[in-house]
Amino acid sequence: MYPKSIQSLIHAFMKLPSVGPRTAERFVFHLLRSGKKEVAELTLALKNLMETVKSCEVCWDFSDQSPCMICRDTHRDARTIAVVALSHDVQAIERVKSYRGRYHVLRGVIHPDDEDSIHTLKIRELFDRVEQEDINEVILAFNPDMDGETTMMFLEKKLHMQKPTLKISRLARGLPMGSDIRYADDITLESALKHRTSSGDKIV
Repeated sequence: MYPKSIQSLIHAFMKLPSVGPRTAERFVFHLLRSGKKEVAELTLALKNLMETVKSCEVCWDFSDQSPCMICRDTHRDARTIAVVALSHDVQAIERVKSYRGRYHVLRGVIHPDDEDSIHTLKIRELFDRVEQEDINEVILAFNPDMDGETTMMFLEKKLHMQKPTLKISRLARGLPMGSDIRYADDITLESALKHRTSSGDKIV
């Protein structure tokens, strides 16, 4: 049985995505072997993260300023919004350097077996932007899996009801079913953006 302090940190690491008990144990004992300097650096980095990073009041991405740099950039197309699940999806699309619109980060996706997941996302904030801003197109840039499809179908239905003239498009099927936007190569992701399909188009 580990001391209480070690058990506590193991349980804390296990809350991270894809971290099980054995991986959490390796993290803890790596820190113990590394000494106080590395632990102090990690502690300081976490402290700085919590003190400096905030939510962008426009797109809900994480940034050290609000509005974030992308929302403040007057050279970007303010009438086009790419809706993504998480902040790292923004970075994946920005890496391609071909999209010049803005973003909206939902902070997750809708799970088919969890209706409450809708209420934890920044969906109402998206509808408010469409209502208040001169938005011409919403691009639904989600992973092509069950949760991503559920989220896109829900948003398409609600956005069409809210603003029938709004253009709603999806990434082209260059992304294989079940893939993750973060790990798509630049050429595939750029093609998926360039050849995106409008809602109602036949997807083959």
